[in-house]
Amino acid sequence: MDRRRNADVIVETLALEGKRVIDVGCGDGHLARHMAGFGARVLGVECSPRQLAKARAAAPMDRVTIVEGVGQSLPVPSGEADYVVFFNSLHHVPVAVMGQALQEAARVLRPSGAVYVSEPVAEGKFFETCRPVDDETEVRTRAYRALQSCPALQPVREFRYVHTVQMRTFDAFRERLISANVEREARFDAIKDELRTLFETNGRRTDTGWEFDQPMRVNLLERA
Repeated sequence: MDRRRNADVIVETLALEGKRVIDVGCGDGHLARHMAGFGARVLGVECSPRQLAKARAAAPMDRVTIVEGVGQSLPVPSGEADYVVFFNSLHHVPVAVMGQALQEAARVLRPSGAVYVSEPVAEGKFFETCRPVDDETEVRTRAYRALQSCPALQPVREFRYVHTVQMRTFDAFRERLISANVEREARFDAIKDELRTLFETNGRRTDTGWEFDQPMRVNLLERA
């Protein structure tokens, strides 16, 4: 598979200039700010208090708004968005409402709009390093099934590539894992020595830290 950067893939795939984008599960807002840098007007929707605090602590940026909300009930009028983005977030939606979240994405799309779903595949060195803390094999599989079975959306394109995850330190790795899911913190700390060994075994040492391979899958969909 080609080696590409997540940030490059989204701007190469979506024509962002002047478009209205809903970033579902926006985390700390880094992708929302990145897309705004390419001319999009972005509404980031996030439900994690930790991630919301980080997003709101960042310097304000034109064309970026961050609000509290969930994918299965988007605080957005119907037909307002050119793009709805789920970046590493669909598998974090509760399984029971994944389909509802995709229905919501279809509801807020304009007729010419598209849904962009980027998900990490449950394989590769980075996945194997994270797996002892939270094995997401099943939820990632369920997210993919939800994509394939949503009656409101139809597939346009699917492609894969390998993203290089970069971590400066083991502590940065810990912060990344626990930031999106507070329940992971205790599990991480309980097996910290095991995780450090995995981190150093699976990672590639660089001048600035560590690198890990993470296969990615992107699905583009439109209203059915």
